[in-house]
Amino acid sequence: MGLIKKFFKAVGILFLALFITANIFIVLSGKFYIYKGIASTYLIGKTGPTIYDLDRFEFSTIKAADKKNQLHHSPTYNTYQLSFEDKEWFKEFKTKAFIVLKNDTLVFEKYYGGHTEETVSNSFSAIKTLVAMLIGIAVEEGKINSIDDKVCQYLPEFCSEGKEKITLRHLLTMSSGLSWTESTKNPFSNNAESYYGTDLHQLVTQQTLISEPGKVFNYQSGNTQLLGFIVEEATGIDLTEYAQTRIWQKIGTEHEAYWSLDKENGDEKSFCCWYATSRDYARLGQLLLHKGKMNGEQIIPIAYFKEMIQPAKLQTKVGTPNFCYGLQTWLYSGSQHQVNYYRGANGQYIITVPKENLVIVRLGEKRSPNYPFTAKELKNKSFYEENKFKVEQSPDFIRYLELGQEISTIEN
Repeated sequence: MGLIKKFFKAVGILFLALFITANIFIVLSGKFYIYKGIASTYLIGKTGPTIYDLDRFEFSTIKAADKKNQLHHSPTYNTYQLSFEDKEWFKEFKTKAFIVLKNDTLVFEKYYGGHTEETVSNSFSAIKTLVAMLIGIAVEEGKINSIDDKVCQYLPEFCSEGKEKITLRHLLTMSSGLSWTESTKNPFSNNAESYYGTDLHQLVTQQTLISEPGKVFNYQSGNTQLLGFIVEEATGIDLTEYAQTRIWQKIGTEHEAYWSLDKENGDEKSFCCWYATSRDYARLGQLLLHKGKMNGEQIIPIAYFKEMIQPAKLQTKVGTPNFCYGLQTWLYSGSQHQVNYYRGANGQYIITVPKENLVIVRLGEKRSPNYPFTAKELKNKSFYEENKFKVEQSPDFIRYLELGQEISTIEN
């Protein structure tokens, strides 16, 4: 009995020492956002950000459209029967919504775990594509001269220390060469601080240049946050208002959307954290599907749209040519037809297949890691040819794509 007491006493002392050490580190480093992260996750039984985080932060409101773009049911609506394996897979990956639109009509629509067609949920990084669209609109309006403008023209913090080389194109293609640390797991990463911190502007403008811009695709949420600040600086319009008037209200949305802010009356987290319903995400899919045109209006300039869906001429981190990314837009050419899509951290997918007039929306709380290809494997010519379009892609995305394609065939 005495040994047991000594054991628990030792464990208690160790825990206390670790607790004090961690707090000293947080105070000395100034990383007070970690307290917000702990309060928003572990103290409420979560292990990280969730798709239902809206009430944990301040947010702005994006008003719905006055004229709704109705989504009509196809004659075969919800007649497709998911297999037992698909249902188990949905359960394993915590799928909350799965929608398929064929020829702009609802073919399939299922919700799980209390999620409904009225529920708003976190886009995570899927909204990066919308931010890229806002850049294109600002160019069309003459507020931005070109996406080859230097970032320095809009943000003076980028006029020295080599950062004057960086252009908007570099940000759009995730090839800025900046020092941003991208991680959804590391509490000390820039990603964690951007999500839970209270000064996004300082965080993203204090980055340093660590590699030559325009060479390597290196996915960094800080690039998109900078684009959000550039939109505001160039247009003189609040980012929420610009997104609302230039896109959200023009695509016939049914519901208000919400954008998480870094503090009260603060800055939008333009790299993520847009909250909307599944059907309104489907309308964003329609905008991408129809080359930036909705309700008879070319919302996204067509020349800019074509650049969005062309792979940027870059190398990936494993040394292969980039096939997966355009201007803040994910691409996949391993299917019979090109696929263009929005993608978020927990498996938020808004997938479009233009040749099939198909939109697939998947919302949930878990996604699989990217295919774990190594540079050595990809040097094998036959292996590379078989897998080159899967570099930086994840297996669950491809499975959702194929399932949506299968479901869509009941229209024929």
